[in-house]
Amino acid sequence: MIAPDARLRMSALFRMQFEPAQDSWVLLYPEGMVRLNTPAAEILRRCDGRRTVHEIVAELEQEFAQSPLHDDVVVFLGQALERGWLQ
Repeated sequence: MIAPDARLRMSALFRMQFEPAQDSWVLLYPEGMVRLNTPAAEILRRCDGRRTVHEIVAELEQEFAQSPLHDDVVVFLGQALERGWLQ
């Protein structure tokens, strides 16, 4: 379980950028690229090491006028940590 006060950030092995040719956000890494869907990109863009998980969830709920998003965000963050995208 990821603590609500955890401050996650992108792993140094990955770089996130918008790719116009793909018309989507992607994660670039030495061996290739991962194309992100919109929810994944919105979550990862906020993982800057300053925001807490709680703050990220609150920001997403406000921006997209949807609630509750906590469980979905935490599940995705767990998967991103397992894949080494975040630290």
